Amino acid sequence: MQAEESVPESLAPTVDCDVKLLHPAFSSPDADVILGTDGAMFRVHSYTLRTTSGWFRSMFSLPQTTPSANSNAPATTQNEIIYMEEDAKTLELVLRIICGLPVPQVDSYDMIDALLFAAEKYDIPAVMSIVRIMVMTPTLLSEPFRLYIVACRFGWDHEAKLASTQTLSYNLLDKEMRPLLQRLSANALLDLLELHRTRREGLCQRLNEPPFVAGGTASCSSCNGLIDYHTWRELKYKIILEMDARPLGDTVLENGLQSWPEAHACWSAKCPNKDCDRFLYDKAETIRVISDCIKSLPKSI
Repeated sequence: MQAEESVPESLAPTVDCDVKLLHPAFSSPDADVILGTDGAMFRVHSYTLRTTSGWFRSMFSLPQTTPSANSNAPATTQNEIIYMEEDAKTLELVLRIICGLPVPQVDSYDMIDALLFAAEKYDIPAVMSIVRIMVMTPTLLSEPFRLYIVACRFGWDHEAKLASTQTLSYNLLDKEMRPLLQRLSANALLDLLELHRTRREGLCQRLNEPPFVAGGTASCSSCNGLIDYHTWRELKYKIILEMDARPLGDTVLENGLQSWPEAHACWSAKCPNKDCDRFLYDKAETIRVISDCIKSLPKSI
């Protein structure tokens, strides 16, 4: 019995755990700690937990309780299971990562959030690092706002910049964006708002510079007749509205300047002098300059 009494009870192998509840990937009989959660048990080595988790390292460094003198139960039957707050799926993924086992694909930000919460709570850098890789997979990249929230929270600059670029196809003022934006810190939200606004204002400023006309009336360069640039003014206004709704600018170039009524009116506008009848705007050159401007705008925070 001397050997049994020398084993700390919180680290002792279980004798009363239901074997049916043991996860098959975490059922090694020589492991000395059992982690319990909702309907599942995970038997792992205390050394693994101690070397990968600051929380477990601190816990195992505390003095271990020994059986009282009046207790007839051996040390190996008391407090053998450490019950965790995480659900079985989350705990399994955490343990797979720190134990070097294959990790299934994670395609949900709800699971990403659960893993990051556990990584923070138990101070497990390995889980944090693996999750940072996971969020760059195609499935999770399809949710740029969730990625931006996570990246800003943990200071992942590269991922935050990438996510901010992907948000340019969204209108931040849409009502469905509010729940996501409310999860951002003030600085992260302001950075995103600044990026979207900078792109719109940058294009707006460029459209008021040569070779573009400011609008209003002027004299025709061929016949000196009075001409009105209202069609360009209306097209420019439409472009800015579109950049407000979708700061990426792709809909301006790929569709808008070809099919908008305002665009058709602009490209067909001619000098009102029938003897002159020249087109007021060079469609190809105008689209080229607008395209160059949009490509030069800031793309990330």
